Amino acid sequence: MSPHALPPIAGREAEILALVQQNEPLVLPETALDLAQIRSGFACALHMHQPTIPAGAQGELISHLQYMVEHPGEGDNHNAEAFAQCYRRLADLLPQLIAEGCNPRIMLDYSGNLLWGVEQMGRRDIVEALQQLACDPALQPHVEWLGTFWSHAVAPSTPIPDLKLQILAWQHHFEALFGPEALQRVKGFSPPEMALPNHPDTLYEFVKALRECGYRWLLVQEHSVENLDGSALGHEQRYIPNQLVARNTRGETVSITALIKTQGSDTKLVGQMQPYYEALGLNRVALGGTTIPALVSQIADGENGGVMMNEFPQAFIQAHRRIAAEAGGRTGTVAMNGTEYLELLEAAGVDAADFPRIQAVQQHRLWQQLDRPATPEAVRAAIAELQAHDPGFSMAGASWTNNLSWVEGYANVLEPMIGLSAAFHQRFDPLVAADPAVTRSEPYQRALLQLLLLETSCFRYWGQGTWTDYASEIHRRGVAQLEAAPGLSLPRA
Repeated sequence: MSPHALPPIAGREAEILALVQQNEPLVLPETALDLAQIRSGFACALHMHQPTIPAGAQGELISHLQYMVEHPGEGDNHNAEAFAQCYRRLADLLPQLIAEGCNPRIMLDYSGNLLWGVEQMGRRDIVEALQQLACDPALQPHVEWLGTFWSHAVAPSTPIPDLKLQILAWQHHFEALFGPEALQRVKGFSPPEMALPNHPDTLYEFVKALRECGYRWLLVQEHSVENLDGSALGHEQRYIPNQLVARNTRGETVSITALIKTQGSDTKLVGQMQPYYEALGLNRVALGGTTIPALVSQIADGENGGVMMNEFPQAFIQAHRRIAAEAGGRTGTVAMNGTEYLELLEAAGVDAADFPRIQAVQQHRLWQQLDRPATPEAVRAAIAELQAHDPGFSMAGASWTNNLSWVEGYANVLEPMIGLSAAFHQRFDPLVAADPAVTRSEPYQRALLQLLLLETSCFRYWGQGTWTDYASEIHRRGVAQLEAAPGLSLPRA
């Protein structure tokens, strides 16, 4: 791939959507696990991401990983190659454990930025390792890929029309790299920054887009959701599937199964295999007239920090060897992946209707405040009333940390982002509606790329300065792409 080529992020929407809609069991025919023999389980996911930045030698778009390689003296950039090895090492660890008679599991969440970046860098070793993890039939019972947004966008503050664009862009790219059968197996979704919208319309459109794009379940942060009566999730409830219900300001509802990511986002939790040791202390839980294994679900950066770089491989190996030695890896406490767990439950007669119903945090207060049927105007008034009496009430969603806002102090990123999104849809939506083939055109894809990139969370994670400057430059390029299309004149931010 040329370093300046566009990534495969659009152009085959109808084919992709048709491809991902199958509902037959994917993991059940090949799993060696027997639900009746399992007391508890743990599901670990590794999140991998490097943002795309306009920081090449001539200002071209490159991976931050490439920037680290080219500027080893800055910060912790000397870790670039250690990071690169983290992106490929599961292709070594899993076959080793399988050869030893272990039954390992891992879920993988790679941003589109990162997938494009390693291609741009010509890192065939990483790409080939990922192809093995996605396509090797011998590894498929052990590896589950999770979908995500292509450009690591924060869902609560992403313009609603772009949520599905981000989801579809990732599906395009994954299918281009690993093929249609690999994409058909991707049924769980990992939202960047574990950010879950709680504004009714944003959450509704997010869940609706996930369902339309073939996803069966979503990983959510424990404190980002609540029961329908506003109470926090019960202790056992955190270890079973829940049903996330999204109701919009017009009273429409849609739902999706949610697995609960427990505790905070300390990388050491997965790095030291804490979910396994937590699961050892859990028992089966009553649900739907039967009992099911409790499941500890956890995700962490797969490369970031000394524990993940240095301690995770041996901790992963030791945990799976211990499981194999104690119970053959198939009874007692075992490793499971998310879709595997859900398909085993369904085969045992546990229906999604049996799962506890939950909603995004703060929504109970909102629906209580609403004193008339839901309309956009009534909900806006209820939100304003709640905020007037409680400055802590927020419809900005929740993420992996309550200590960081993705909105406050970032008007210089958010306002241009919202403006670019509106202009993009003003320009292209009528054209795409008239001829879906427009998404295959270079002007569409170049403008879409800048829009998706501008929504990357990193431009708001690292504070004002270099990273917000990157956002300004991407916005400038996005405006230029749209201005090059006839019939549209845009004000500059």
